[in-house]
Amino acid sequence: MASAKSSRSRAAPSGGSSMGIAKDATTKFEENLHVFKSDNFDADAYVQSKCHSLNEKEIRQLCSHLVDLKRASAEEMRKSVYANYTAFIRTSKEISDLEGELSSMRNLLSTQATLVHSLADGVRIESLSEASDDQAAIGLSKNEVTEPSEVEKWSMEFPDYLDVLLAERRIEEALSNLDEGEKILSEAKEKNTLTPSVLLSLQTAISQRRQKLADQLAEAACHPSIRSSELRAAISALKRLGDSPRAHSLLLNAHYQRYQHNMQGLRSSSTYGSAYTATLSQHVFSAIAQAASDSLAIFGQETAYSSELVTWATKQTEAFAFLIKKRALSSFAAAGGLRSAAECVQITLAHCSLLEAHGLALSPVLLKLFRPSIEQALDANLKRIEESTTALAAADDWELTYPPSTMRLSGRTGSLAGTMAYQYKLSSSAHRFSNMVQDFFEDVGPLLSMQLGGKTLDGLFQVFDSYVNLLIKALPGFMEEEANFEGLGSKIVRTSETESQQISLLANASLLADELLPRAAMKLSPLNQIGSKEDFRRLSRDRQNRNPEQREWKRRLVNCVDRLKDSFCRHHALELIFTEEGDSCLTADMYINMDGNIDEPVWLPSPLFQELYAKLNRMSSMMADMFVGRERFATLLLMRLTETVILWLSEDKTFWDDIEEGPRPLGPHGLQQFCLDMKFVMSFASQGRYLSRNLHRVVNDIISKALKAFAATGLDPYHVLPEDDWFNEVCQDIIERLKPKAVNANGERDPNSPTASISAQSASSIRSHGSY
Repeated sequence: MASAKSSRSRAAPSGGSSMGIAKDATTKFEENLHVFKSDNFDADAYVQSKCHSLNEKEIRQLCSHLVDLKRASAEEMRKSVYANYTAFIRTSKEISDLEGELSSMRNLLSTQATLVHSLADGVRIESLSEASDDQAAIGLSKNEVTEPSEVEKWSMEFPDYLDVLLAERRIEEALSNLDEGEKILSEAKEKNTLTPSVLLSLQTAISQRRQKLADQLAEAACHPSIRSSELRAAISALKRLGDSPRAHSLLLNAHYQRYQHNMQGLRSSSTYGSAYTATLSQHVFSAIAQAASDSLAIFGQETAYSSELVTWATKQTEAFAFLIKKRALSSFAAAGGLRSAAECVQITLAHCSLLEAHGLALSPVLLKLFRPSIEQALDANLKRIEESTTALAAADDWELTYPPSTMRLSGRTGSLAGTMAYQYKLSSSAHRFSNMVQDFFEDVGPLLSMQLGGKTLDGLFQVFDSYVNLLIKALPGFMEEEANFEGLGSKIVRTSETESQQISLLANASLLADELLPRAAMKLSPLNQIGSKEDFRRLSRDRQNRNPEQREWKRRLVNCVDRLKDSFCRHHALELIFTEEGDSCLTADMYINMDGNIDEPVWLPSPLFQELYAKLNRMSSMMADMFVGRERFATLLLMRLTETVILWLSEDKTFWDDIEEGPRPLGPHGLQQFCLDMKFVMSFASQGRYLSRNLHRVVNDIISKALKAFAATGLDPYHVLPEDDWFNEVCQDIIERLKPKAVNANGERDPNSPTASISAQSASSIRSHGSY
């Protein structure tokens, strides 16, 4: 009771803390937690006193909290037992051995005491005989030959009778007679019906026959061909003889010898794999289950014998696991055979789980020993996915196609083919990557139970990250700009030449990260791993724990795609800003030189921003087919590309040094052209729905910076600039004339299109203003 109170007192602070966090209604109980620490704490009185002041809702909250405390206490007890189980079993075994030794010492002391008493009685009788020689002589004269009593006759015949029973192996009769002999011997000691010499002789005879019977029973129990019923009878008889520790050890050893004998034929066979694993696990765990059943039937639930059983079962399980690793798992793991390795593990776990009905939870032992092999097979599979994908990327044409199964469905009527088509439109290397991942997750049955779900997700993320690096390397100009990119120095990948191919890179990565990989990873969810009632009870908690992990994993995948986005946008921004010779198309001179020209300029956006608009239109048209159902991704990509160009302008130090501190100041025409370009960007971005807040802010900052530079010349910028309506009209007119209809199927501008003529006209106009 004291220990229970002390345990409550230790648990009370933790429970009170959790109540304060979980429910505000129970905060007032924290002030009274000191009562739990008292050794005189009375639970019934405490509940009665509190229930008078609580309403129904608060009582329910208190009950819920107490249930949570009970669960937490049980979990803590389980962890403590597992943490100290080896020491506990070892101590219990030592106590059991000590009890056996004490029992032997007690029997020895009892024998010695009997001998001492017999000697003492002999001395006393001798002294009495000297004092009563006359009475003895008279008695002898009256009856020269004394007839032995019935007890004395029985004591003389009893050893021979026991020998007959032992020779004929009549165990039950021998046990009954030994018990009867012990009883008569005890009565003779109390009533002095036998002389001390006869008592000593009888006791010695009983002890010798008892030991002989025990040896016979032990020999029978060790025989490999003994039947189960005979084994239980022999062990029960040995227990009745008072040698329980030896009997239990013999029981376990007999089951061990039996399944070892049954395995001789299996070991001589050369077939290894799932069949070998199934047969071997059936032999081992059936023997353990039978041993547990016999131990419980004969010895009950005594702690010493239960501990010995657990120790023995654990030892047999470890030996079995090492044998399976040697004969099957090691070869599967080395070859990357995750499915075969997982099948072996599932078979052994299925047989091992049957022991739970006998109170033996040995699955953690198997999982701990099998984990390294499964990890090796897991790593080999992930490595194979990476290598296969890398090989295909070297020859990938970066053209999006449907997978073969979807293409075969395209001829059918119905919505299934149409539904699957846009979801799985990828290039050849991405299709291969997706298929291998799908197959990979078909083999991960035992990984969650082995707590390898996190390692699996991490490994798959590393493979996906490597694939994204390949896609980045496939962008044009990679070798010149990122030759030292980590991990890709020796990998060959086919370069994507056209804009369509480059957008396909993003389609591959985004579809894999947003849909295909997370959907495949759902097979690691506890919903797919329910195997028992206990698993079902843990389902809700595991789902809550798993969701944050998978959300974080998906976030990491999206971050990888963002790296590809950044590389894509940087490539196209630089392609717009710089010529093939490395000259910049976005310089301060193109605005400053406009005021040196006598002719009135034709107000059109600069060629660079016209080309930006045309590029965005081309890409938008391509993405409409590539990102069906994922239009938001396409919009965000165009938004980021526009931001990249404008941010480059905002951060170009040379450009702004020339504008603000150059030898020639920015004139009215140059300021008007600059504002027109920025207003044009905001107009087409707004109409295309990719005008972000950040882009809007940066454009306004750039315009303000240009106005400030112009004002530094002493002129009023608002006096020389037209009204906002003029900018809006010009921008809208240009946007209408630069419609996507002027784009050919191959993504190139038609030289006879309005776009081309406007661009040429604009370029000539700017050149006429002295930009070059």
